[in-house]
Amino acid sequence: MTLRLGDTAPNFQAFTTKGVLDFYEYLGDSWGVLYSHPADFTPVCTTELGRTAALKAEFEKRNVKVLALSVDPLVLHHEWIEDIEETQNVLLTFPVIADEDRKVALLYDMIHPNAAEKATVRTVFIVDPNKKIRLTMTYPPSTGRNFHEILRVIDSLQLTTYHSVATPVDWEQGQDVVILPSIPDDQIADKFPKGYTRIKPYLRMTPQPNI
Repeated sequence: MTLRLGDTAPNFQAFTTKGVLDFYEYLGDSWGVLYSHPADFTPVCTTELGRTAALKAEFEKRNVKVLALSVDPLVLHHEWIEDIEETQNVLLTFPVIADEDRKVALLYDMIHPNAAEKATVRTVFIVDPNKKIRLTMTYPPSTGRNFHEILRVIDSLQLTTYHSVATPVDWEQGQDVVILPSIPDDQIADKFPKGYTRIKPYLRMTPQPNI
């Protein structure tokens, strides 16, 4: 199943390190990050899950719930988490799905046979409170993800969802943003009281409106 931006994220029930979980119930009215790992007891995955645990406060600040997945069994997940907490100096509190039957992996197209025949690749889905898929990223098994980029994208999505702006290249929280071309010049003063810079008729910059 190929999932695209704007599609409704499929719901599922799964066994996790925090018990049986319904994806929609787990998210509630929060944003969500669902991401997969090739296997337990692998070095890159260990650092990624550790990094996620270390960023707990950053995800909570953004009203984001995290859910990880591997096709290995639950008993191995619990043993692996002990290693993660020891080596990464963290406490891992978010659920990790034990997707032994690959039900969720297949539902979200996380297995790419030409890259890894049976294991999940490093897929990321960001889901909004309406259960719509807002971002997908797929990394090869050999490359660890950039969680700074994942947080940056969440900041951009949350900003642009609620304001008539887009974020320009390399944008970071607190920097100027782009006013959407659909906003006429004569409405800018009301919508963007911080002012704006008109570089071209289609390129108008304004200070980030939600800070």
